[in-house]
Amino acid sequence: MKISICIPTYNRAKFLKNCINSIVSSISLSDFEVQVCISDNCSTDQTEDVVRDAQSILNIKYHKNSSNLGIPRNFINVVSMAEGDFIWLIGDDDLLMPNAIEALINLISGHPGVDFFYVNAYHLTTEYLNDYPKPFDTKNLPVNMEKFSKWEVSGEMPFLDLINPKISFDFLGGMFLSVFKREHWIKNVSALDEDAIQDARTFSHFDNTFPHVKIFSRAFSESNAYFNNQPLCVCLTGAREWSPMYPFIHSIRLVEALDEYRNNGLSYLRYVYCKNYALNNFMSDYLNILLRKDISGYSYVDSLKIFKEYFLYPNVYLSFFYFIGRRVRRVFSRVIDF
Repeated sequence: MKISICIPTYNRAKFLKNCINSIVSSISLSDFEVQVCISDNCSTDQTEDVVRDAQSILNIKYHKNSSNLGIPRNFINVVSMAEGDFIWLIGDDDLLMPNAIEALINLISGHPGVDFFYVNAYHLTTEYLNDYPKPFDTKNLPVNMEKFSKWEVSGEMPFLDLINPKISFDFLGGMFLSVFKREHWIKNVSALDEDAIQDARTFSHFDNTFPHVKIFSRAFSESNAYFNNQPLCVCLTGAREWSPMYPFIHSIRLVEALDEYRNNGLSYLRYVYCKNYALNNFMSDYLNILLRKDISGYSYVDSLKIFKEYFLYPNVYLSFFYFIGRRVRRVFSRVIDF
C-alpha cells in the first residue's frame, strides 16, 4: 500500500459524502489499492452513517473521537491511523479529480528519490455543486477551473524551493496540496507545542493554525520535492466556518510560517522576498481585524510587535494602494458588465 488518503472531519456529513464519492470514482479508474483514513472529531450529525455506508465499497479506516480534540490534534490523529508510505491529507470538502489516484501513483513510482509532492488543485465554489444531484459526481466538474498555483513547470526541486509565492502563494498552508512521506512526519510531529495544540481557541497559536507547516518545515527541509502542475483535486470555497479570520491568517499566521522555514534553512533573501509578498494586503487585513475584533482573531495580535517586525517591508505601505487599485478595478468591471 503506497498511499493513505487522510481526512479529518467534524459535522460536515454532506461535504464528506461528496469527498468520499470523488475518491470512489478516482479509485475505480485505477488498479491500485488505496487506504482512506477518517478521523471524526466527535461529530453529532450523520458523519458516521456516511462513513459506514461507504465502507462497503471502499477501504476506510474510521475512528470517532470520544470528544472533540480540536483541529490540530485531529490532524495528528488521522495521520497516525495511516499505514501507507505516503500521506495525502485533504479536507472533508475537497474533491479528487477522476484521474487523481493513478496520476499520483505514477508520480511516486516515477520519482523514488522524492519525499514531498506538491499536487496542484483547482478552485471551485460550493454553490456550483448545489445544482447537481447528491452526492456530487466529479463528471459534472466544469471544464475551465482556476488553478491554485499558476506555476507551469512540473519537476523535481529542493523542498525549500517550493517556498516561493510564484509556486505556492500560501507557502504550503493548504494541506490538500501536499503528499508526503509518512515516516518523516512521524519523526517530527513532536515539534508541535503540546499546550498550543490543546488550546481549544481557534487559531490562537501558530501551532494550532498550521501544525502541518511546522512539521513540514522540519521534516522535509533537506528533502527532494516535486511540483506537479496538473491539479489532482478541487478545493471548494464557501464552506469554511473560519472565513471571518482569513485576514488574520493571511497577514499574521502566514508570515509566521515563513519564520519556521527560515529557522530550518530557507535563505535570508528568499525569506525577505516571501515576507514582503505576504504583506501585500496588510493594511486592509489589519483594518478588518480591528473592525471585527470579536470574530477576527484580534485578541491574538500583538500590534506593537507586528509593526516593529513589519515596518521595513515596502508592501506594508504599498498594500493600501493595492487595495484601492483592486476596488477601482472592481467598480470598472461592474460598469463594463452593466
